[in-house]
Amino acid sequence: MTAPKSLWHMETDLPRFPSLEGDRNTDVLIIGGGLAGLLCAFQLHRAGVDCLVVEATQICGGVTGNTTAKITAQHGLIYHKLTQWMGEEGAAEYLKANQRALTEYRALCGNIDCSFEERSAYVYTLDAPQKLRKEQQALEAISCPTIWHQSTELPVPVAAALEMPNQAQFRPLEFVRAILPGLSIRENTLVRRVDDTVAYTDGGVVRAKKVVFCTHFPFIDRRGCYFMKMYQDRSYVLALEGVRPTEGMYIDESGHGLSFRSAGDLLLLGGGSHRTGKQGGGWEELRRTARRYWPQSREVAHWATQDCMTLDGAPYIGAYSPAEPNWYVATGFNKWGMTSSMAASLLLRDLLVKGTADWGHVFDPARAMKPLPLAANIVSSTVGLLTPSLRRCPHLGCALKWNPREHTWDCPCHGSRFTAEGRLLNSPAAKDWKGAPARPPRGK
Repeated sequence: MTAPKSLWHMETDLPRFPSLEGDRNTDVLIIGGGLAGLLCAFQLHRAGVDCLVVEATQICGGVTGNTTAKITAQHGLIYHKLTQWMGEEGAAEYLKANQRALTEYRALCGNIDCSFEERSAYVYTLDAPQKLRKEQQALEAISCPTIWHQSTELPVPVAAALEMPNQAQFRPLEFVRAILPGLSIRENTLVRRVDDTVAYTDGGVVRAKKVVFCTHFPFIDRRGCYFMKMYQDRSYVLALEGVRPTEGMYIDESGHGLSFRSAGDLLLLGGGSHRTGKQGGGWEELRRTARRYWPQSREVAHWATQDCMTLDGAPYIGAYSPAEPNWYVATGFNKWGMTSSMAASLLLRDLLVKGTADWGHVFDPARAMKPLPLAANIVSSTVGLLTPSLRRCPHLGCALKWNPREHTWDCPCHGSRFTAEGRLLNSPAAKDWKGAPARPPRGK
């Protein structure tokens, strides 16, 4: 079954790049050709560093091409949470990193035709305004002004909304196409393993001084324990015409509500999210919403995406593991990959070039985890490991679940996904599933 095509892929064709043939030496090897990897290469290239990007399939074929493409420092109710877990200093670091990312986008997009538009970002609640008050107080404590609203332009009856002005949205693949010139990229080049700073692919060996993992979910488990401190979440988008587009960008504070933004004359309606391998609303939930509020609307595109979620809401950006001094990572963007990718590229550039970087503490992959979320994530994975099934993920052996909505086999433990025939779609698994015949359950 062919995956649905996002609005961005319908509008923009990216150039193709050859696969790796023969051995290669480079200063920095970047594994992963999504926005995070490409921006990292772009920043390092501008700093005069020789680097090579290798992508297992085609660049921007994953989350980057399926995003809602909001560029904002407002990430739901993150600042109240960070203040509780990391103090005001940690929350302030997070804000500064994302504000710096937005500033960098403004500078670059001034010369790029990618529909970069200044918009306010809103987090809204249907029934819990007290949560928004706590978020506002946390932001005020770190000198970030917000605006309180009792109502919005949305047809959804909200109890309150918190506005962060001067954020942005854009067309991501148009932006990507503009930053590609001068970058060294190899597509259809799957890294099978990495020993120290030597990466092995089917087409050749890459020897580097430093390695940066931008593979969405890190695929080397023996370092960093990312499989214990992250999970993956799927969410869905409809592009609707015949609807008045929103002026602002909106997200429900619950984490499982609706998202809104405009794209020209279209409205992008997002939501239906669920942990990968579990049940959720999907496109059906969004279509019910569209029929309820905009019965005359027409769906012109629909697509899905998958995000890595950390247990404290902040990405992992920095040293991959204390045991591997020449490895770096950018992952766990918690559905805010456009802004986080830019922040990661700036932080990693400084780490690689200068040996130090601002904002590093809050994003440190080795930071301590809160015990209750960590335990809950481990229990959820353990259930998948102990579930009887002939169909098991080649990553760590969890039982695969059939996804009738997208006709895939999904891993509820760590989020790997496979076609009905067993071909790998999403990491952290690094190979196709070759268990029992990959037939869907009868009647599905």
